[in-house]
Amino acid sequence: MSERAVTKSTRAPGRPRSERAEKAIIEATLDLLARESGVAGVSIEAVAARAGVGKTTIYRRWPSKEALIVDALGTAKAPLPEPSGASVREDLLEIARALAAERGRRHSRCFWNVVGSAEKHPELYARYKQNIIEPRRAIVRDVLRRGVAEGELRADLDVEVAMSMLVGSLTPRRLREPVPEGYADAVVDTLLKGIGAVRD
Repeated sequence: MSERAVTKSTRAPGRPRSERAEKAIIEATLDLLARESGVAGVSIEAVAARAGVGKTTIYRRWPSKEALIVDALGTAKAPLPEPSGASVREDLLEIARALAAERGRRHSRCFWNVVGSAEKHPELYARYKQNIIEPRRAIVRDVLRRGVAEGELRADLDVEVAMSMLVGSLTPRRLREPVPEGYADAVVDTLLKGIGAVRD
């Protein structure tokens, strides 16, 4: 048997080592970010120690603490569903339900710790907003603009205000309070009462 064959046959089963290390690093980052110390408590040294990896392993993937935190937060947010285009209401319901479903306690703490530290860590917040928040908001804007163009929504609709009303209503505020059943649907239907096109 060749040396290559021996190496292949004795390789440990499961995920590749690099993938396991990356997952451990991401989880360690989120765990630290969710603590009371928030962003201040996250450092490459602390993440490395918690994940059981060397600092060089982290630096090979992320050039800075800010880049690591933004990537970690990105994994905590599942992509919003691509709207089906059936109707504005159906599209907004899909989006609202997805937003409501991601109200995990740890992620909520991470989110508010980053937002709350925007003044002290402006570069981090700017990256978080640009890479994670804005692409999601763009999906909502597109649905609302299509609704205006197709006559489902008011012609004078302020898209930014309507988008903020929807997203803001589903932003995790109370870490211990579960989302009531039907809440996302109620948010959409209440919003549509105000922004829907007036029918003759």
